[in-house]
This record gives sequence, C-alpha cells and structure tokens, in this order.
Amino acid sequence: MATFTVVIPFYQREPGILRRALASVFAQTNQDFDIIIVDDASPLAADIELETIDEAWRSRINVIRQPNGGPGGARNTGLDAVPATTTFVALLDSDDIWLPNHLGNAFESMTRFGAECYWASMQASDEFYYHFGMAELEKTEGGTRLSETPLVIEMPDLASVMLKNWSFLHLTCMVMARPVFESVRFDPTLRLAAEDVLFFVDCILKSKRTILCDEPGAARGMGINIFHSIDNESPEFLRQQFNTWVALDTLEQRFQARPGDVASIASYKNTARRQALWSQAGRVKRRQAPDFGLLARWIMRDPALIRAAFELGAGKFSRTAR
Repeated sequence: MATFTVVIPFYQREPGILRRALASVFAQTNQDFDIIIVDDASPLAADIELETIDEAWRSRINVIRQPNGGPGGARNTGLDAVPATTTFVALLDSDDIWLPNHLGNAFESMTRFGAECYWASMQASDEFYYHFGMAELEKTEGGTRLSETPLVIEMPDLASVMLKNWSFLHLTCMVMARPVFESVRFDPTLRLAAEDVLFFVDCILKSKRTILCDEPGAARGMGINIFHSIDNESPEFLRQQFNTWVALDTLEQRFQARPGDVASIASYKNTARRQALWSQAGRVKRRQAPDFGLLARWIMRDPALIRAAFELGAGKFSRTAR
C-alpha cells in the first residue's frame, strides 16, 4: 500500500553498487515506498547483493529475475509489476544514488501542482560535465516558476526544448504518476542507446502536466554497467549508434509537422551516422573487418549513410591534400 514504487533495473559486475543505491533509497525523508529490483541476468546476481542487508529493508523489496533484455526491457518488467495501489513510480539506475529529499520533493511538488511527470536536476560533477540543472535551463529557455524553494518550473513545450539538448533529463531523477506509468513503455529493441530519449518524449506527450525541480535529486555513480562499458572501439558501438539512429528516426516521425524539431533531430541523426562511420574506419585502421552486415542493414533503412561516408571521405582527402 505504498505511495511510491521504486523500479531498479540491475545489471552489474561489481559488488556493493546495488547496496549503495538501496542505502540512498532507505535514507529518503519520505519513507512511503516499496521497491522492485529487476535482475536482468546480471553477472553479479541481485540476491548476492541482498544477502547482507537489513531484514527490514529486504521485506520491502521484490526481486524479479529475467533473461537479459537490456535496460529498457528490465524497466518495462518493473513497470508491469507495479502494485495497483501505487500512485507514483520513481526510476533509479543501480549505479546511481538518490539525495535524501528526492522522493519528498517529488511528492510535494506533484501533488501540489497536479503533475503527472517530474524531473529533478542531477547533481553536478566533474566526471559528467555535460549535465546541467533546471536553473540553467530556465536561463536559456524561460518557463514559468511555480515555486521558489525548491525552485520548480514548468515549460509548456518541454518536448521541443528537450530535442535541442536532453542533458537536463535523467531517468534516475524521474517520477511518474499512474496515468503515465500505466501506459508508456520503453522500446526494448533499442538496447544500448537512446531508448530513454524516446521514453522521455512519450511521457511528456502523455502527461497532462510536467514539472522540473532544480534541487538535485540524484548523483551519478561510477558503476560498470552495460552502457558505460561501450566506447568507439567496442564491437557493440556500431549497434549502439544504429539504435540511436532508429530512436531518432522514430522521434522524427512523432514531430514531422514541426520543422524546428525535425531540424534538431536531423542534426543528431547525422552525428550518429558520422560516429558510426568513424568507428568502422578505426576498425579498418586496426586491421579489423567492419561490420558489413549491420552497415548494409543501416543503408537499407537510411541511404543517407552512403552520402555521409562520401562526405567524411572527401573531408579527409581534402585535409590530406593540404
């Protein structure tokens, strides 16, 4: 009969990370919650992480085990298992931690202003320099102040604002009311990339009111998970960029009647193409074969990839000729 259900997808190799996340949940000023952990065939099983926790904590945790389906699929499993009595769902990545007032601020703000979707800021850090908070967003995009302490703002056209730069939105800082979490789901086929961006847009479009809180709700952790272990030399990088392009192409269809939004999305799509091609050029330089199968599949859906390849090649030739 809890007001909040906390959904934690779990896929980790290092011990202690899940216990650290849970400690931040149980340190909340608002204690009206239960927890669903979805063990997504984690190399380090969630049960091992839970062996040493306090029994009072364990009694409030439901662990669901499933074959590996990626972070989006794990979150969907958690959302499908939310009790019928839950009013709000809060998402928490297992390698992040919440700050003590996160659930309290979410409950007070959402109930006061009748919001169905809520984001807090992410705590600033040197490691994740590209994050920025809601106060910074307000400076560039405006919005309506609903509260001063904590600072809560509303932006009627938030989806369009997000498409310019979504670095102010984070899953770990997100809370949804029942009308949103009952109907919106992640696309589990978009593993490794951009499924969160598509989910954000769908939630914003579904929500009758979305609000943003400047007070940090969470801090980014440094755990080793399926996303952070991928760089442009990883075999999975091309698929990650392809999935990013697919998510952006889906977004473009959502906003096809809005030229400004389409232009923002098109720019991100071209970035995904260029990063993918540079990664495959790097494989050739390291005397490794490119992933011709996935490249061919990409070209079938997106012939512009060929043009991007010629543009990159021409640019490199021009620099060499100088």
